[in-house]
Amino acid sequence: MKLFSLFAITSLFLLMPLAVCGAEHFSVKEYNQFHDVLRPLQHEALPGKDWGRIRLNAGELVKRGKAIVKVGVPLGLTKTNGDEFRKELKKFKNALNEFKRDAKTGADGELEASFAAVHDSFEMLAGMLPRKMKLIDHEYREVCF
Repeated sequence: MKLFSLFAITSLFLLMPLAVCGAEHFSVKEYNQFHDVLRPLQHEALPGKDWGRIRLNAGELVKRGKAIVKVGVPLGLTKTNGDEFRKELKKFKNALNEFKRDAKTGADGELEASFAAVHDSFEMLAGMLPRKMKLIDHEYREVCF
């Protein structure tokens, strides 16, 4: 029984950060908004090869992607990281444009490839974002992503 209690308490502390993070994983709101559209397409529509659903949601995904491009380089990055971020942001913008074109007139294979390029570029950008910081006990500490 003690072992089970210890396991339950340990699990609670390990899972608590996931509950605290909620729906906002990223330090920039436009990334959360883009991810809200991207996630179901990536994890539901793409595995089911539901090209119609991807095409139907392409406009919203592109709109939210353009909002990311408009944000540009977020505060909190060093000059070196900012330069790398700009390069990836340019790739993301180009991938969005190809995806937009393929969603309208491309074959399913082209749509799949351009969607993957948008997803992969977004993941790279998200990985370079500054970490979320929160004031805890009079100190700023990193939380979530």
